[in-house]
Amino acid sequence: MAPGLGLAYPWGRDVRRGTPVVVTMENPNYSVVEIDGPEAEALRAGGVPPTMDKGRGRSAKQFTWVLLLRAHRAAGCLASLVAVTWALPSAVAKRFRRAAAAEGLGHGHGRGWLLYRFIKGLLALSVLALTVELAAYWKGWHFQRPNLTVPELHVPEVEDIQGWLHTAYLAWMSFRADYIRRPIEFLSKVCILLFVVQSLDRLVLCIGCSWIKLRKIKPRIEGDPFREGSGYLHPMVLVQIPMCNEKEVYEQSISAVCQLDWPRDKFLIQVLDDSSDESIQMLIKAEVSKWNQQGVNIIYRHRVLRTGYKAGNLNSAMSCDYVKNFEFVAIFDADFQPSPDFLKKTIPHFEGNPELGLVQARWSFVNKDENLLTRLQNINLCFHFEVEQQVNGVFLNFFGFNGTAGVWRIQALEESGGWLERTTVEDMDIAVRAHLNGWKFIFLNDVKVLCEVPESYEAYRKQQHRWHSGPMHLFRLCLPDIITAKISTWKKANLILLFFLLRKLILPFYSFTLFCVILPLTMFVPEAELPVWVICYVPVCMSFLNILPSPGSFPFIVPYLLFENTMSVTKFNAMVSGLFKLGSSYEWVVTKKSGRSSELDLLTSAEKNRKCITLPQLQKRLPENSELIEINARKEQREKVPDDAKKANKIYKKELALSLLLLTAATRSLLSAQGIHFYFLLFQGVSFLAVGLDLIGEQIS
Repeated sequence: MAPGLGLAYPWGRDVRRGTPVVVTMENPNYSVVEIDGPEAEALRAGGVPPTMDKGRGRSAKQFTWVLLLRAHRAAGCLASLVAVTWALPSAVAKRFRRAAAAEGLGHGHGRGWLLYRFIKGLLALSVLALTVELAAYWKGWHFQRPNLTVPELHVPEVEDIQGWLHTAYLAWMSFRADYIRRPIEFLSKVCILLFVVQSLDRLVLCIGCSWIKLRKIKPRIEGDPFREGSGYLHPMVLVQIPMCNEKEVYEQSISAVCQLDWPRDKFLIQVLDDSSDESIQMLIKAEVSKWNQQGVNIIYRHRVLRTGYKAGNLNSAMSCDYVKNFEFVAIFDADFQPSPDFLKKTIPHFEGNPELGLVQARWSFVNKDENLLTRLQNINLCFHFEVEQQVNGVFLNFFGFNGTAGVWRIQALEESGGWLERTTVEDMDIAVRAHLNGWKFIFLNDVKVLCEVPESYEAYRKQQHRWHSGPMHLFRLCLPDIITAKISTWKKANLILLFFLLRKLILPFYSFTLFCVILPLTMFVPEAELPVWVICYVPVCMSFLNILPSPGSFPFIVPYLLFENTMSVTKFNAMVSGLFKLGSSYEWVVTKKSGRSSELDLLTSAEKNRKCITLPQLQKRLPENSELIEINARKEQREKVPDDAKKANKIYKKELALSLLLLTAATRSLLSAQGIHFYFLLFQGVSFLAVGLDLIGEQIS
């Protein structure tokens, strides 16, 4: 039997619940004899028990029913736990087989395989260490912790040592205390320092946002330039809608842009279609033709050589001869739906401000309440727009262009070198180059454009990989230009230290290293313990700051904190691939859209997605096209996939392996009676498990 250590386990409390009873059946009416507690003393003294002074006593039948109910609940919980434990391995194995069948075997290593092997190695070592620690615990070889700050190693006397196993364990404890502890402590101190610096940056941004709200600071338009008799001359505006195989959203985006309130002879719409699907091309052409017949100046462009992704598409459109007749260009991605007064709220800011190169509007999400994943994304994006973009726009006149829902002065684009195809973050690239050329930006927090956020984890994961690998790739390319640029030292420091390093590199690095690597390791190397404030207090405070711009999301603060740590795996992998220019650093996957046009469409869109576009509908839109029947027939035969295969949840190996690693570390933390560490590792492990099994994007509404 294991020796008693006197440890305060997380669930252990020295509290007596209820009163022991003895039930006798001397007659049909049950009687209860109290044998312990204050009630027994009162009965022996001939008085009234304290519990009976306040009301009628409980009968034996009531006690029996209570015991039966509790036993039933315990049995139900135990049965559920056994069922989940029994079904989990088979579900994981089934999804592994589905993933292998979908991806195909023998195609080389997938993205992030090195990180996956690293996590698997940590998992194997942690399982081995846990086995050794459990064996040592049951043998009585353990740490004694007289206080919470200084652990003492209990070294038995010579006569207590029995066998080579005990000797080997003592040698391992001395080795990890002398050699393993120091690297972990050094790395943890570095991560804690970066963590504190990044937290201070968040705090300063929140203070700046509060100052803006308190002083009511925002870009304003002098007077009303559109009132009757004002004599305002509407400038020529070019509107571009780049898209690629986005049949769910092309119709609503084109419709919204065609209804912009601007003189018809003063703006032109370019639909820049990079679709590889011929049937989608025909549908977009039909939509363009419909609005063209209604008098809207709209043209359709399709590239033969589809290189450079979105940057190549935009660069090709800007090379047209008629572009020189326009002064401004507004850009909207395929799922964005600007309000009719968008141009009237943005274009006047350029009047009398020749140094202004960009006016950026805020995004508003029509599907933010679709599931837990969209709710958590809404927290991050609300903080990004209302705090980061707004503060940087007010105090620095610089921020990263969001790639859509913005208006550029064409002169600023041309002087900054135009759209370059060297990275997957062409929006950030042009913003940095324009800033180096002296152009200023403003952000309009009160001008909102409807759009969507990814509703599945697969789409969100690919989007985040592009958003975090691209900036690091761009940093490698832009660093020499930033150093040699003719701008102030303060602007150079802001670009290098804050814009790139702190917010794009340090955040994913310390989040993954601290919470997914160092914290589990400290459970097996208790000499290098992380302080509680790093694990609990500061992350919770930072999560509160992130949720402030969206107060309706406060009930999701715990899932948000856990999910952000979970996403650090994808962000860290993307950051490394971009920084060292690995294979996936220049990879663009179009984010899957659902086709929401408003928040009231959440129910109807599901039905819309299930319906396939039929041939008669295509022929009705394009009656002159006789080749469409053959095109769509070939496509249907090529894409015939069973519905259950399409809807099957995927499995993510890195997240699943990390969930097992964290749960193993949580088990180890029980031996040291570290309550906060145990709960954090347990909840974080469950979060990784939910993401690894693709449950985070399940519908909740």
